[in-house]
Amino acid sequence: MALFTFCKTPTGAVRVTRLQLVLYCFLLSLIIYFLHGRKASVGVESPHPIFHALGMDRGRVKTDKTGVRAAVQQTPLETPWGAPLVWGDTRNSAWRRAKFAQREIRTGLLAIVVGTYAKFIHRFLSSAETYFLPGKMVTYYILTDNPRSLDPPIQLGPGRQLKVIPVAELPGWNRLAHRRMDLLTEAIRNPIGSEVVYIFCADIDQEFMAPVGEEILGNLVATLHPELYGMPRNAFPYEIEESSSACVQEDEGDYYYTSELYGGLVSEMYKLSRACSLLILQDRANGVTARGLEESYLNRYLINNRPTCVLSPEYSWWDSALSADVPVQRLVSLGRQCEAEGKQKRKEHRC
Repeated sequence: MALFTFCKTPTGAVRVTRLQLVLYCFLLSLIIYFLHGRKASVGVESPHPIFHALGMDRGRVKTDKTGVRAAVQQTPLETPWGAPLVWGDTRNSAWRRAKFAQREIRTGLLAIVVGTYAKFIHRFLSSAETYFLPGKMVTYYILTDNPRSLDPPIQLGPGRQLKVIPVAELPGWNRLAHRRMDLLTEAIRNPIGSEVVYIFCADIDQEFMAPVGEEILGNLVATLHPELYGMPRNAFPYEIEESSSACVQEDEGDYYYTSELYGGLVSEMYKLSRACSLLILQDRANGVTARGLEESYLNRYLINNRPTCVLSPEYSWWDSALSADVPVQRLVSLGRQCEAEGKQKRKEHRC
C-alpha cells in the first residue's frame, strides 16, 4: 500500500488529505533529524603552526565545522594496543586512584640538577609536595653536582623523604642528555631499586600545578609530547638517520613521547635506562648524535616496548602555539616556556 495517495479532482488539481499532509511532514522531520550534522564539509583553512616549522606543504586542511565539537568531546581513553590513555578527571582515572588507595606503596621521583638548573629545585619540590601523589609515601631523589643548592631544606610532609645523590662534576655537563640515562641506571641499581616500588624521572625545570595521583602508576609509563599530540605520524621528529641506533622507520611509531616525565616499576625503568644508555654509548663510539638526544632513544625504546600506561599532555605541558588544549595543566615545563618567551615574560616566570 502506498504511503501517500494523490487524487485528482474533476478539474485535474491534485488533492492531498490532511492526514497525508501530517504524515508527509513527520517523514520530512525524521529525514532532517537523521541528516543533521552530516552536511557537506565546509572548506576552512586551518593551518597548524608545526607544519610551517617542519616546512611541510600540507599545512592547510579542510575541516568540517559540524564535527569540531564532537571531536573535542571524544577524547581517546585508550591506546590502539589497549593501554589506558590517562586524563586526570575521567571516570577511568578515578577508578585507578581507588585501586591504589588502600595500598601502602612508596614511589620515587627523580630529577637531575646540575649547573644553573639549581634555581628550579625549590619550586619543583614545593609544588610536588602539594600535588604529586598527595598523601602518599614519596621519596625525592636529587642527583646533583652541588648539594648546597638544596639549602635551605624544604619542609616535607608525613611519609615524604628527600635523598641527595652526589654526582661528580665531569667535563661536558652541557651534554647532559648523553649522560642522563647512564646516571639513572646507576641510581636505580643503588640505592633506588631496593627502596621504592615505582620511580618517575622528571626534568627539574618543571612545576606541578594540579593533582597528579595514582592514576599515573603502571609498569611502564610514558607521557605524550604536548606539541605533537594529535599530529600526523609524519610530523613526529623521530630519528631518521639510519646509522643511529635510535632510527625509526616510516612504518613504525604510534605516538611521540616527551622526556620531561616517564616512569614505572623500578625493574622496568632499569631495563629502559640501561637499554637507552647502551644505544647512546654505541652511537657516540660511531660519532653519531641523534637529533632529539635522550628523547630520541626513549622513543626508540618505547616503540619496541609499548607503555602499559600513557599519560595525556596534561602531565607535560607548556604555553606554546603548538601545544594541545588540555582540560587541566598538571605539570608545566618552566624551561620550555622560558625558551619561547620574551625578556619581560622570562622575568615574570623567574626564568
